[in-house]
Amino acid sequence: MQPSTILKPRTKDLGGFEVRRLLPAATHKMVGPFIFFDHMGPARFAAGKGVDVRPHPHIGLATVTFLFEGALLHRDSLGSIQRIIPGDVNWMTAGRGIVHSERTPPEDRAQGARLHGIQTWVALPLADEQAAPEFAHVPGAMLPRISEKGVELRVIAGSAFGERAPTPVFTETLYVAATFAAGARLGLPPEHEERAAYVVSGDVAIGGALLAPHHVAVLPAGETVEIAASSAARVMLFGGARTDGDRHIWWNFVASSRALLEQAKQRWREQGFGQVPEETEFIPLPDA
Repeated sequence: MQPSTILKPRTKDLGGFEVRRLLPAATHKMVGPFIFFDHMGPARFAAGKGVDVRPHPHIGLATVTFLFEGALLHRDSLGSIQRIIPGDVNWMTAGRGIVHSERTPPEDRAQGARLHGIQTWVALPLADEQAAPEFAHVPGAMLPRISEKGVELRVIAGSAFGERAPTPVFTETLYVAATFAAGARLGLPPEHEERAAYVVSGDVAIGGALLAPHHVAVLPAGETVEIAASSAARVMLFGGARTDGDRHIWWNFVASSRALLEQAKQRWREQGFGQVPEETEFIPLPDA
């Protein structure tokens, strides 16, 4: 069964640091609970340079960071300070509001850093979008791993292939990092309501149709879909249960109503979200 829709990347250069955005898209705002999907890098920074995402707020979502190369230092208004490295998961639940920053760690910056990874947001269900903010770090050693004849699978969040990750999801979720040897094939069963596949690298066919790197295939429901790699490849599988209603997205905010967005805007103008320890900068509210 071939993909029902192909999503193309929208690329931005953030000062020598390239990001490809796949969600939200014109045809698909969400896939399962996933409302935002960014592929960062791969990037190489000169000595003394790196990523500097100043403190900024979120509501109504959880951010999920998963790296292939490099490291990031997360700080948030709960007081969390966490270095994330390849294979680990940072899951930050914004709920009614949180502020965080992401920077290249000083020790990596000094020698010239690399960065390559995926950042996603999942929309929180109605019952949890105003929950207290939380932060969870899951070391890579705690994530389930599955080997399938030339395919290595790591369950980042939710459940897949009979395994469940300890990452604190709110709804049924599919989020898996898959690496393929040349010639390997994988059947993705229809256990989740909505599913998609993103090709990070390599020559990959989804349901017999070639999918170019940096594109998303939104998969048909209710069918086992074959993913085949003719070269070494890396693919991200994601999706889950359909979200309970539409969501509005504006800047870093996700909400079930425009009133919640307006409240969040005003709170940030007034610096009412709290502060990130050891940080003095912040990103101002955009004009539009």
